[in-house]
Amino acid sequence: MTYVIVEPCIGVKDASCVDVCPVDCIHATDEDPMFYIDPDECIDCGACEPECSVQAIYTEDDLPEKWHGYTEVNALWFKDREAAREQVNQLKPA
Repeated sequence: MTYVIVEPCIGVKDASCVDVCPVDCIHATDEDPMFYIDPDECIDCGACEPECSVQAIYTEDDLPEKWHGYTEVNALWFKDREAAREQVNQLKPA
């Protein structure tokens, strides 16, 4: 199980979650619309979840069905950032 950042982060990018992560597994660039959690680095400590001001962080097990696509997006960003950005654009509401 890992944590996943989902749709409410888009356009907000409040870095409170980044500041509390003990393993520095939450990343984004200036051109990204949201933050992403590296599933290979996340230690499932949960420190980020309560810090998120827009409630955009969930465990994979607690992820609402409408946001299941963001599990793949978070992992993809660490392999192919442009492909992850394209998926975010497809998943986000118009």
